[in-house]
Amino acid sequence: MSATHVEPPLATPAQAREQMSGLMMPHPQPLVIDGQVRTCGGCGAYRDWIVISIRDGVWLRCPAGHEQHEARLDTAWYDQHSGPITHQHDSYEDGLRHLVH
Repeated sequence: MSATHVEPPLATPAQAREQMSGLMMPHPQPLVIDGQVRTCGGCGAYRDWIVISIRDGVWLRCPAGHEQHEARLDTAWYDQHSGPITHQHDSYEDGLRHLVH
């Protein structure tokens, strides 16, 4: 398996934000999944991710704003790697602004 993993397009967190709430956290270092560094399928970025946990799974947002579903991660992975919730936001965009993304 190559270092780049590209999933088929699905509804992104931005499209689903009106229907559900979720959690997000910064992940500044490279994200290693199954021994491979995860890179963005749109631009090749490999660090400074925003990891988003919503009902249908875990999504990654690169610094350029590309959003990709990551089927190899789930909400249990998110819960294990995230810290305590420190802020609540009224919108998806507010959360991204708070995380400077």
